[in-house]
Amino acid sequence: MTWRSTTTPADRVFACLPYLLPLLDSLEFSQPFFNQFPALLPLLLPLQPLLAIYRGVPFVGLIIFFALFLLVVRNERISHFIRFNTMQAILLDIVLILCSIIVRLVLQQVLGGGLFLETIFNVIFLGTLVAVIYSVIQSALGRYAEIPTLSEAVYMQVR
Repeated sequence: MTWRSTTTPADRVFACLPYLLPLLDSLEFSQPFFNQFPALLPLLLPLQPLLAIYRGVPFVGLIIFFALFLLVVRNERISHFIRFNTMQAILLDIVLILCSIIVRLVLQQVLGGGLFLETIFNVIFLGTLVAVIYSVIQSALGRYAEIPTLSEAVYMQVR
């Protein structure tokens, strides 16, 4: 469903791009998954150049985060479809950052490691991966990706 207007192919491409941010951040939780399924590691090869820049340049994630928010989400001259998807990617990334803080400061200190922590890492990584894939497919089709709770928060931010 398109809400405000029809989406052009360029709008669809630009709506998909911000989902790289949570995808790259979710790779922090991917090690247990790829240890269990090493045959799937070649799927990460297309992301290697972006990952090298993302992890190699200090504060690039924060810079991209603020650039997307200030230059895209708050710019009403950009289509609602692109702004919605950008804000949804940003909120998904915020959820990942909160998960990272909780895992690093609380769960790793209490549990120290092991199967339970690996399971949490897998749930966070696979949950984010599914949300990103769903959102990219919906955006490519010109539809709004409705993720429960997250999309409602996005609608409140993007008018």
